[in-house]
Amino acid sequence: MDVMQAIMGRRSIRKYRAEPVTEEALQTVLEAARWAPSWSNTQCWRLVVVRDKETKSKLADILIGVRPDKANPATEAVRSAPVIIAACGERGVSGLRKDESGQSVPATDKGDGWLMFDVALAMQNMSLAAHALGLGTVHTGSLDAAEAAGILGVPENIVVVELLPLGWPDEEPAARPRKEINEFVFFEKYQR
Repeated sequence: MDVMQAIMGRRSIRKYRAEPVTEEALQTVLEAARWAPSWSNTQCWRLVVVRDKETKSKLADILIGVRPDKANPATEAVRSAPVIIAACGERGVSGLRKDESGQSVPATDKGDGWLMFDVALAMQNMSLAAHALGLGTVHTGSLDAAEAAGILGVPENIVVVELLPLGWPDEEPAARPRKEINEFVFFEKYQR
């Protein structure tokens, strides 16, 4: 599968078969994260692999719906996928530069935004690698990050960014509509 096939063929999978993910497949997906680009090669992502049913259930319970009257659509995926990868980021690493005195200072006005960017790059690599292997994933970021950190024993300098269910798909969702390139690409200057 070439890169564009993987990009255009990947779907958000919310239903998984009970069949376990092989150790070899998991290692391939984790290796994809290892090779993601990051700010000044800081590689600030930290990944927690969860297979324990009780822990997955606790994580599913702390997902937040996009509306108060509606559950997060990935709740059952977090409960039932054979593997959950909790994507975390180390604070105070990405998006920094050294000033004249050698102190680390923010390099831009985005602050910890670079942490989110770097973690997202690693997660996208993992999603595409999983898809190329026939596995499914769904990015699940609407969660109580502090609760997730407590469940997973994450230290204070690490933030939980998202959960990535990983498993063999038990559905084949159709592609969702995409904007045309001319709706989001501008040349030379931003145009309304």
